[in-house]
Amino acid sequence: NFKLVFEYLRTTDFENMPLGKYDLNRDVRVIVSLANGRRVEDSQVEVHDEFIDIQMPVSTREMMGWMPRSELKELASKSYNSDDVTFYRETPTSFVTVMPHEFVIFFPSDGHQPCLLDGNVKKVVVKVRK
Repeated sequence: NFKLVFEYLRTTDFENMPLGKYDLNRDVRVIVSLANGRRVEDSQVEVHDEFIDIQMPVSTREMMGWMPRSELKELASKSYNSDDVTFYRETPTSFVTVMPHEFVIFFPSDGHQPCLLDGNVKKVVVKVRK
């Protein structure tokens, strides 16, 4: 499904696309949202079991934290839920600044902490079933 997703990301006008959820097929969902920015110390590292995340900021740059899932030990009070996400309390070991229309891929082996910025970001998250 990566070929389908990459072509979709390359050819879609996300600046003018309404917020919402769009299914490309039964294994690929695109979520266009306006996400609130947060500080590292006010958010949690997350992991997914069933889906690969492809995250792309649209309106502004966004910093994202990363660390290997194998190093995550302390579950947050809100752990796994029906949205295929488990939260941890650790602080990421690496950070990357992602510019608008660049993307990062997080596999189930990747702990990630998105939306690290002041203000809000219009962004695209593509969920690809592994």
